[in-house]
Amino acid sequence: MIKIGLVGVGGMGTVHYNNYLHIEGAEVRAIVGKSENDQKKAAQWNLKAYPDIESMVQQEEIDIVDICTPTFLHKELVLQALSLNKDVIVEKPAALHKNDAEEMFNLAEERECLLFVGQVLQFTKEVEILHKAVKSGKYGRVLDAYFERLTACPNWIQGGWLFAKEKSGLLPFDLHIHDLDLIVSLFGRPKSFSYSASGRKESNFKEHYRFNYDFGTFNCGAEAAWYHANYPFTARWRVYFEEGLMVNQEDLIFYPAEGEPRHFATEAEPKIPTGINLPPTAMFYNELSHFIDCVKNRVPSERVSREQVLTVVEILEEINSS
Repeated sequence: MIKIGLVGVGGMGTVHYNNYLHIEGAEVRAIVGKSENDQKKAAQWNLKAYPDIESMVQQEEIDIVDICTPTFLHKELVLQALSLNKDVIVEKPAALHKNDAEEMFNLAEERECLLFVGQVLQFTKEVEILHKAVKSGKYGRVLDAYFERLTACPNWIQGGWLFAKEKSGLLPFDLHIHDLDLIVSLFGRPKSFSYSASGRKESNFKEHYRFNYDFGTFNCGAEAAWYHANYPFTARWRVYFEEGLMVNQEDLIFYPAEGEPRHFATEAEPKIPTGINLPPTAMFYNELSHFIDCVKNRVPSERVSREQVLTVVEILEEINSS
């Protein structure tokens, strides 16, 4: 049995807890949190709440510390857990600065611990199919690609920390990171990149970005937005191969040069309620199950690698600093 200590039981902490209930061989043993909400969640889940990671680890048998706190707390908490020789799962982004992320991975290596970063889209059927298509070359080489992730500004976030650049990294680190992680995992490090951004004068952050990543033989574009508009969450992508176009919107479809489009089956089980404003899904179950298996086998994740995480953080840090 892999025993988990959950740090942060807000939205994502609740998602992780709900999924661990369905993962054979995994069990949440305790949580870390001091707020009234933390105490309520602990009572609801029949778990003990500790004020910090060290006291939890001293009094509970814990294999993995799973950190689901706001981004600006990640580095300190990850380093604490690793210093106590515990494997760590941390939600994305791991950090807002490459040096911080490197420090985290270096300490994990020094302590012979494993560090996993929750880039959950890697664990969807759509992305698995796209990876196979790109890596196998079955549709020829990639000629162009475009990724979109657009939504109304998430004003529902509690505490306002998401809109402080030094705490969240704003839109690039909160939203575009999902697509950039896919781009880097599919195509590697771009040779160069550029972007433009726009927003209202009264906004203290840019609300819409367009990105271009140059891979030498093709370009990959992307858009990300926190619109000042009541616009529904929209995520889609298309990849143009020599032999046709793969499009992921409401369905995943490959349009060949000749013949009928191919529709892919992308439904995945089990569909587990998240407890937040996301419909039931299998992607968190698949992600956390993968990390648990990695811990059992004492191997790092090949789905969300150190190099991949560091490359993404480095690019986003440069975008945010310019």
